[in-house]
Amino acid sequence: MNNVIEISHLTKSYGKNRGVIDVSLTIQKGDIFGFLGPNGAGKSTTIRSMLGFLKFDEGEIKILGMDSVKDHVEILKNVGYMPSEAWFYNSMRVSDVIKYAADARGLDCGKEAAKICERLKVDTNKRIKELSLGNRKKVSIVCAMQHKPKLFIFDEPTGGLDPLMQKHFFQLINEYVDEGATCLLSTHVLSEVNKYCKNAAIMREGRLTMLESPKIDDETFLSFYEDEEDR
Repeated sequence: MNNVIEISHLTKSYGKNRGVIDVSLTIQKGDIFGFLGPNGAGKSTTIRSMLGFLKFDEGEIKILGMDSVKDHVEILKNVGYMPSEAWFYNSMRVSDVIKYAADARGLDCGKEAAKICERLKVDTNKRIKELSLGNRKKVSIVCAMQHKPKLFIFDEPTGGLDPLMQKHFFQLINEYVDEGATCLLSTHVLSEVNKYCKNAAIMREGRLTMLESPKIDDETFLSFYEDEEDR
C-alpha cells in the first residue's frame, strides 16, 4: 500500500464560520508531508476529520487503506497524533502520563519511551504542573511516538521547543520514517518544511493548494497570505 492518506473532496462547514472546502490530498508511504497555513486556515479541521473526531459534510477519507468513519478505532491504533494543545492532568507525574498513554493502547512501550525521553531530555519525575510549555510539548511527543505507529500526525509540534530539541525531534521523525513510517506535519513555520519535508501543501481560507516543491522562498510563501488578504 503506497497511499497512507487519501482525502477526496472533503468539505466541513461550521455554518457562518469557515471550515474546509473540497479538499483532496494524497500522501504516500515514507513521506514527511508539510501542511502549511495560517491559524484558522483549516489545517486542524482537516486533521480532526481524518481521525474521526469531526463529522464532515461531504467527501471521503481513507487512512492506511481504511475508512475514516467506519474504521475509526482501528485507524487510531496505528496513528500517533499530537494535537497543537498539550492537555494533561496537572497533578500526574510525567512518567505516569506516558505509561497511561501506553496502557490505553494495551501496549508495553517502556523501552521506546525511555529512548525518546533520553533524546528529548524529558524529566519523568516532575509533575505536569511544574512543566513549561516546551516540556509539556515534549511529553506530548513521547506519547505520540512511543508505540512506533505507522502514521505520525503532528499539529504545530515545535512551539516552545528550543532549537536543539527541535533538531532532536526531527531526527527522531527521520529515523521512524526510515523504518517505514509516514509523517504529516502541520505547521506555519516555513523553515521546518523547507528543511525536513519531502512534499507540501498550503491551506488558505479552507482550500488546499499543492506545492510543486516544499523548497519555497519567503517571498513566494508570503504571497499566499497576501493573496488571502486581498480577497
